[in-house]
Amino acid sequence: MKFDLHVHSEHSKDSSSSHDDILEAASKKGLDGLAICDHDTVEGGLACQKRALELGLELTVIPGVEVSSSKGHILVLGINQNIEPLLSPEETIKRARKLGGTVIIPHPFKRSSHGIGSFEGLDIDAAEVFNSRCLFNRANRKAAAEAKRLGIPGVAGSDSHIPEMVGQAYTEIDAQENTLEAVLEAIREGKVSPAGKNTPMSIILKQMSGSAIRKIKKKLFRKA
Repeated sequence: MKFDLHVHSEHSKDSSSSHDDILEAASKKGLDGLAICDHDTVEGGLACQKRALELGLELTVIPGVEVSSSKGHILVLGINQNIEPLLSPEETIKRARKLGGTVIIPHPFKRSSHGIGSFEGLDIDAAEVFNSRCLFNRANRKAAAEAKRLGIPGVAGSDSHIPEMVGQAYTEIDAQENTLEAVLEAIREGKVSPAGKNTPMSIILKQMSGSAIRKIKKKLFRKA
């Protein structure tokens, strides 16, 4: 099964993707599911999961969050409560485990995206070894080498911030059935493999320009 394990919705300040647009894009790309991982909030994932059920889609939406730890970002899948940001990576993961979360380190060596760096010694289930927004793949190659060295499963995600990016990268998951529990269990058991391709520069530029415009509007609103 194909799952994009790193998607942002409009619940992230740097994303404009509505849930309907995300779900439509995922269906068109032939995905079996996706994880909504908004910055420091689970609200988007829970809302998208509900919306998929309302639309009767054969997509499994995993509610998740991209937590801002004190050293970098950490993805936590399958939880319905927020985790306080800016805790140490160890404490962030400890709280994620208490909530029953599945833990993935995203884009660890991409500093511009708040990568955590080396994940040696951390209690994680997988590392994102292919992020479609890493244009030149140096950070991806370094993540893959580190995961291999440590014997940690590697996954992939688009890190989508606009609908066109959904499914550019995805993870092949060998789960018994397409349910939330089965998929998360397969990830924890390492029954995964990364796949996909880099997001075209034109799409990344579109996402970046949209983000810049939102920041300008926010500043102007504050001054008004």
